[in-house]
Amino acid sequence: MSSILITYIRKESLKFFFVNMDVRNYKEDQANEIEALDSIYCGELEILATEPYHRFKLPIATEEYNADTQENGLRCDLIFTYTEKYPDTAPLVEIEDPINFLDDYEKRLVEHIEETVAEHLGMEMIFSLVSSAQEWLNQRWDDVKQEEELQRERRLREEEELEQKKFEGTRVTVEAFLAWKATFEDEVGITQRRLKDSGENRKLTGRELFLRDTTLNESDIKFLLEAGDSIESVKIDESLFQNIDDLELDSDTDDEDYVPGKE
Repeated sequence: MSSILITYIRKESLKFFFVNMDVRNYKEDQANEIEALDSIYCGELEILATEPYHRFKLPIATEEYNADTQENGLRCDLIFTYTEKYPDTAPLVEIEDPINFLDDYEKRLVEHIEETVAEHLGMEMIFSLVSSAQEWLNQRWDDVKQEEELQRERRLREEEELEQKKFEGTRVTVEAFLAWKATFEDEVGITQRRLKDSGENRKLTGRELFLRDTTLNESDIKFLLEAGDSIESVKIDESLFQNIDDLELDSDTDDEDYVPGKE
């Protein structure tokens, strides 16, 4: 066989191979997958549209989710739309009606599904995408439960610490006790009574006794009258009484126990 003939056969074989690749019936493949999904999910598959391409919905939820109360778990609907050359190209993915999702869960779930799509290009992948999303949802719910348990334990510790402090009481220093004592005495009036009693009962100094002894004034007037002088004729040197507070009196006069005329 000539080399020219061999080259021709090879070219024709390659042409036939690539032509057959281009004529893959995507519509048929997509329809077959829809039929399989309907059988797998037992009526949970909801077809939203068939033209120009299939658009359908599948619900996913965590194992402990209560559909009646919408509590104790996570739930959402996955919306898939085939593209012209799916599964050689990625399907469109949306999330609807998320329940109990945290703020960033919806965005993170879409990103997780897109990563799974990249791993399965070229083959029917919807079942794998749903299973992967379901597993991701279960992991997030485990995270939520773990965080709730940590918060519950933290609250219990705080409550126990507060209860323990009730039995321990407050540590008292000398300064804290004196401050409390002063405040307490002010509130019950002890300080005011003490100041009042001190003012009434304390002994007067010599100067205070002298200034408060009015009998001295009377004795001076009596002395002047016996001498035959009228009070009007007495001249008073006012300078003698100026700056009386500056006089240096004998320290005995400041003695609280000092009494004039008594040794």
